[in-house]
Amino acid sequence: MMIRNVLGSVVALVGAAAAVFSPFRIWYDGRHGSAYRIQDLFTGITTTRPDTAASILIPFAVAAAITVIGVLLRSRLLVMLAGLITIAFTVLWMVQVGRVEHGLTFSGNGNGLDVGVAIAWAGGILLLIGAALMSGRGPRPRRVGRGYSAPASSGPDNTGRISSSDLPEDLTAPPERGPGHGRPPGEPGQWGPRE
Repeated sequence: MMIRNVLGSVVALVGAAAAVFSPFRIWYDGRHGSAYRIQDLFTGITTTRPDTAASILIPFAVAAAITVIGVLLRSRLLVMLAGLITIAFTVLWMVQVGRVEHGLTFSGNGNGLDVGVAIAWAGGILLLIGAALMSGRGPRPRRVGRGYSAPASSGPDNTGRISSSDLPEDLTAPPERGPGHGRPPGEPGQWGPRE
């Protein structure tokens, strides 16, 4: 379990690093991923070049932060969520570019999809693989109750006292009434000679 968590965490962190690095590489037609506005993913691709803080780097940075938290908490769900965010925004970008360009092209001369998209895809897939490799936090140990019940025994208890159930019957029975003995009237519970 420990080895799986370590291996999954390493793979996930590599995937998160790839996702954050991808916008700084060329995505399409010589244009870096950080040159696309984040709102372009929802309204359509434009030629406006945003600041880095307003580019599509943001969702990948958020995915990387979720990955770090997931690794620290050993949460497969958080790491998987980071992978889904990375892939979802990459697919969303591809859809918007495909609408503007009337299709996506793959060319080796820098006029189509480029290495930045491949790195983003690789980052998302590595995040999902890392989540699958992680074994999670594991079951919590059960708490032992504080109550204690002493086992039944036929000897003295912890205080050194002997209970009446441990004595022979002839010692627990009241003394037999012999001749000349009885209970004087007016004095219940006391034994003495009859007058």
